[in-house]
Amino acid sequence: MSLNIVIIGVGEVGYNLTRVLSKEDYDITVIDISPEKCDRVTNNFDARVIIGNGASQRILQKIDMPNVDYLLALTRIDEVNLVASQISTKLGVKKVICRLRNTEYSHKEAIINPADFNIDKVVFPEKAAQKEIESLIRKSSAVEIQEFFGGVVLLVGIKLADSSPLIGRTVKQIELANPFIPHKLAVIIRGDESFIPHQNVKYHKDDFVYFIGRENDIPNIQKMAGKPAIKVENIAILGAGKIGRLLAKSLQLDYNVRILEINEEKAKKYGHTLDHALMVVGDGLDTDFLESENISEMDCFIAVTEKEQTNILASLIVKHFGVKQVVLHINTTNYIKSVRRIGVDAVVSKNTAAVNDVIKVIRSDQQSIPVSRFEDIEIESVEIEVSRDCKYFQKKLKIDDIPENVCLSMIMRNGKTRIPDSQLDLMIGDKLLFFTKPENETIVEDLFN
Repeated sequence: MSLNIVIIGVGEVGYNLTRVLSKEDYDITVIDISPEKCDRVTNNFDARVIIGNGASQRILQKIDMPNVDYLLALTRIDEVNLVASQISTKLGVKKVICRLRNTEYSHKEAIINPADFNIDKVVFPEKAAQKEIESLIRKSSAVEIQEFFGGVVLLVGIKLADSSPLIGRTVKQIELANPFIPHKLAVIIRGDESFIPHQNVKYHKDDFVYFIGRENDIPNIQKMAGKPAIKVENIAILGAGKIGRLLAKSLQLDYNVRILEINEEKAKKYGHTLDHALMVVGDGLDTDFLESENISEMDCFIAVTEKEQTNILASLIVKHFGVKQVVLHINTTNYIKSVRRIGVDAVVSKNTAAVNDVIKVIRSDQQSIPVSRFEDIEIESVEIEVSRDCKYFQKKLKIDDIPENVCLSMIMRNGKTRIPDSQLDLMIGDKLLFFTKPENETIVEDLFN
């Protein structure tokens, strides 16, 4: 089905959404006040481009809004996004997805909320990044964590170090050698390539491997990979920006948290809002300052300033000091693959989180089965319920007959989860979790829908 989509704001989030959605052969219109950003879209994608203020009635009236399926208001300015959303709905747009930075609009006591602007879905990139980083801290040693089936099943990413006992052994050998650690290897990133592994693929040093397992099995999966979770007590957060403050407020009761902020005025402004976290004024790139703060005693260092160059350099410095877990936030999604290789433990991008959230909404609306796109690892997850008349039963197939380019990772039956194996017969009503490349998604639908 061809969709008509309008994107207001083509910064990192808007540009990357344009890149992904343009592959779907949708009719895309982008609006941005910056001629340079508009030129970037024009030079790379087949999209209609309008230079102007996305909150301008005059600009928005140029578009046939009743025929627009989605308006995505994605600028960095909340007020622009809110006004654009309201004008567009009055002009007849079918659905609005709005990016907001200020979380006060989501409070129960808020005087106005997104519904007052006729917004169907709100994306909070900073809040999404905070949640992702917090999950990594509470499951330390992971590079990425995603939830499925209401959080009882997790996808956990781990980077294989030199000492990992998995290296040189095949996927099948590891499964047979660890019968009491239920797991499924869903994805491998090797160099710049991500792929669905088959049973005879060998684990390599520096692979980023993504395992599916039940939440209570994740610690054993981490140990199996040679990356047991560390005990986190002391946390240093670099940057008192939105993400840093959200993290400090959420973590301060469970850990010893301090925020390092170079701007004294900013530190004073927000220091009093944190009852159980310490605000320290100093330069996170100054090794003398870091030594004075006993940085080597930190279990976890989180670099979340607005300047990604600062985050990258600070992460390398504290890694040299021996900090056990280093989490790095970046804005430019194109850097993710490169930054993964520099030695930090985990890389998070609020912009990637926002892109994935928006794509998930659009795909869920348009398809009969839930599909999530993980843009940073170029893989999709597909959740599907086994239907009575599906080809899988008609052809009397077994689990081993499922093509290797799709990975059946988990089965939910009568509320209980199970890792699939060749001895298990699928049943009508089973809920299945698959991972696959986007181009192979139709294989899953064709077999089970």
